[in-house]
Amino acid sequence: MANSAMAMGITRSMQNLFVPLCDVEGAPAIRLAVHSLASKEWSMSNPAYDAILLVSFGGPEKNEDVLPFLEQVTKGRGVPRERLVEVAEHYYARGGKSPINEQNRALIAALEEELKAHEIDLPIYFANRCWHPFIEPTLKEMRAAGVKRALAFVTSAYSSYSGCRQYREAIQEARENLLEAPEVEKVRAFFNHPLFIDVLAERLTRALEKLEPGLRASARIAFTAHSIPNAMAAGCDYEEQLHETARLVAERLGRTDWQVVYQSRSGPPQVPWLEPDVVDHVKALAQIGTKAVVVSPIGFLSDHMEVIYDLDEELADACEELGVKMVRAGTPGTHPVFVQMVRELLQERLDGNETRSVGTFGARPFQCAPGCCEYTRRRPPRRPA
Repeated sequence: MANSAMAMGITRSMQNLFVPLCDVEGAPAIRLAVHSLASKEWSMSNPAYDAILLVSFGGPEKNEDVLPFLEQVTKGRGVPRERLVEVAEHYYARGGKSPINEQNRALIAALEEELKAHEIDLPIYFANRCWHPFIEPTLKEMRAAGVKRALAFVTSAYSSYSGCRQYREAIQEARENLLEAPEVEKVRAFFNHPLFIDVLAERLTRALEKLEPGLRASARIAFTAHSIPNAMAAGCDYEEQLHETARLVAERLGRTDWQVVYQSRSGPPQVPWLEPDVVDHVKALAQIGTKAVVVSPIGFLSDHMEVIYDLDEELADACEELGVKMVRAGTPGTHPVFVQMVRELLQERLDGNETRSVGTFGARPFQCAPGCCEYTRRRPPRRPA
């Protein structure tokens, strides 16, 4: 769900300039943003921010919310009512509550402490694109509190329409509905931030340690992320960024036996989405005699419904039937290093701090290029009557 949910608006005129540092033998090069002026000058030349806005996808918090939430998420997509009722059962089995809002509140609490420890005195507001608290009423609350300009952290590490641009469009639409709405600028995508890679590598290491030594060496690693339509993927760097994150994490552990796979697809079956599906992938591994698989959900930042149902239940059941031992790595959640990364991303904009990245792509620019991640949903062809 969090990956069906993706991202937010930027209005920044300055681009980053990058210079590669000298490679250390055996280690990936780090590319740092270099500003021609000192941090102090950077701060003086840019208006101050007076709030932080965390934006996520959202989810129901009681049984009465479930179907209205699913209708909101699938609005205009022609998803049959019976499919919504089927999916609703996953929520009803948990009291109608998705864990995502609680997880985001926990992240906000951790971030508040991190900012306080670094003498950053800014309030943090919380909004969702697809459920309460929605973006527009949150902007109203911010306006009433006197907020003029906010920095937004969106709970998606990657670039795509649903993971970035759709959030930016939702924020802009909400701003256009209000008089004197606060300006909102989104921090950059962080798929290759060194601290993000650190957290994912640690989570994967802990998961591998749960296997017996004999299985650990031969286990295959499946890096999972939310599937998106092929037509959406064609207009963005989503696939390339996922593969780069997976490569960086695998290299950190010295592993070569990995693959990026996808999960949680929705929509009409005749519309092609990114593959292979994680369940199909494990079935193929079972056919070649694989005894264990470690699943690392690099496309998700917390253990919300698409993780705890699609992986911990659906995939786990499939693995049990196939006789394949499955272990799932944790998501970043409120890991202190992940919280530190969020603070660093904010300080890039607040103070002009360096923009850090690892690997071959460099840090994403602050401002998205015109037309970045555009996507027009195509109606599937009609079946013959």
